[in-house]
Amino acid sequence: MCVDREVQMTTERTAWQDAYDRAPKRDGVDFSTMSGIPLDPSYGPEDAEHPGAWPFTRGPHASMYRSKLWTMRQFAGFGTAEDTNQRFHELLRAGGSGLSTAFDMPTLMGRDSDHPLALGEVGRAGVAIDTLADVEILFAGIDLGTVSTSMTINSAAPTLLAMYVALADRTGVPRDRIGGTIQNDILKEYQAQKEYVFPPRPSMRLVTDTIRFCAAELPRWHPVSISGYHIREAGSTAAHELAFTLANGFAYVESAIAAGLEVDTFAPRLSFFFNAHIDFFEEIAKYRAARRIWARWMRDRYGARDERSQQLRFHTQTAGVSLTAQQPEVNIARVAIEALAGVLGGTQSLHTDSYDEALALPTEDAARIALRTQQVIAHETGAAHVADPLGGSWFVESLTDELERQAEECFDYIAEMGSGSMLDGVVEGIERGWFQGEIAESAYAFQRKVQSGEWIQVGVNGFTDGDTSAPPTLYIDPAVEGRQLARLKQVKADRNVAAVTAALARLSRDARQPTVNVFPALLEAVSCFATVGEITNTLELVFGTWTERATA
Repeated sequence: MCVDREVQMTTERTAWQDAYDRAPKRDGVDFSTMSGIPLDPSYGPEDAEHPGAWPFTRGPHASMYRSKLWTMRQFAGFGTAEDTNQRFHELLRAGGSGLSTAFDMPTLMGRDSDHPLALGEVGRAGVAIDTLADVEILFAGIDLGTVSTSMTINSAAPTLLAMYVALADRTGVPRDRIGGTIQNDILKEYQAQKEYVFPPRPSMRLVTDTIRFCAAELPRWHPVSISGYHIREAGSTAAHELAFTLANGFAYVESAIAAGLEVDTFAPRLSFFFNAHIDFFEEIAKYRAARRIWARWMRDRYGARDERSQQLRFHTQTAGVSLTAQQPEVNIARVAIEALAGVLGGTQSLHTDSYDEALALPTEDAARIALRTQQVIAHETGAAHVADPLGGSWFVESLTDELERQAEECFDYIAEMGSGSMLDGVVEGIERGWFQGEIAESAYAFQRKVQSGEWIQVGVNGFTDGDTSAPPTLYIDPAVEGRQLARLKQVKADRNVAAVTAALARLSRDARQPTVNVFPALLEAVSCFATVGEITNTLELVFGTWTERATA
């Protein structure tokens, strides 16, 4: 080995050790095995990459979970704001460290509970939110300055974030203290989940305006969670989840830069959301490859110099699509294995699905078991003691390299569609139906494996002799809809109609001016108790709506 390389290795090792030593460690934790064998914070040869060192394959932080465990989130949302607020408090009492909010279908689509299409859907698949009054109840008794909140919503994401900011303002919580994430990833909606309203380009403007506002006003907020989760749930392969998610991320970066932002002013607050599926080693390799690719592209293509801009940080959720209605208790084992993959892959935040979610929204008992699963991994397995414990495995390293290679092939094709631009390439791919077609083909191929028996799903096409009884499921009282409609009617009666009209007129004017950030107008509108539906309708008149075109 040459002297220069020896010097470089020593320098890198010293830099990592200094960073590790400076990082605070969790109090009272014995970083050793059950038998008392002391554990190093990471393992590898002298010339191995260290956690927290570029390109961050082994993790974004030098000390990883020795300093801070991942945020343990549980997805919650059903019925009215009162119902979900009660569940939030139960999860926090059970040891959860972050809230993750699910919204009902009308809210996700930007419609009010009294819209004709909302009939029968109010509060069914998540919490119903129509106005700021609902958000006030949703977070009653919760300090927005100390609890991290995630909101899973996309088309109406800027509106819901505006409501959250308005609530913080009304309760005296400084904007620089509120922390959390709004999903706000509209590109994957066109590709996979289909909860969109406006065409792609004006939708991208709304995302970009939100990024601009957060960069200026909300330093602890993640303005977009670039989500591969739903791409995978729709049936993609791990490689396509990786490639499509990062391509969408690059598109958001290019859009923000085009809007005049310096990359290092917003990129540190971009976050990601990946699926933790059942193919254990492939999932771990996927996370490692994602960090490596993001670091290289952000530095070399987009000129990011702040190390935080190059560090991919992500939330993970276990795979809802892997859960089975047959023998649902077996889902507890699936979730534990998937969650462990997320931890071994270095996630910063984790949601574990409840075992009954293939049947209904989770019951309180099922949600508690899901949270306890994370706590067992964190405190009993020793998995959090060592960063990237599978790094150096020939198998995992080979899978990491292969997934990176396949992702780069996809990037080349997307860039070609966009004449060199990832932003234009992603939009072109959506308009052509290319992303949708690739996902559909993967889903079809996997289903054929299940039907042929080439892939065994326990309790579905193999080992089907178990108990077929269903556990108790969460019941949503139909009266929920009536209570929500009554509150919406009362809010409309009590609010200042002239102020609402003026605020919506301003929103319309600002939306018609491409260089104006619409977020301040949104904030004014929600503060006057304009409804989610009124705001969506106002923007529809400016931006139009989107209908997916069938492809051959």
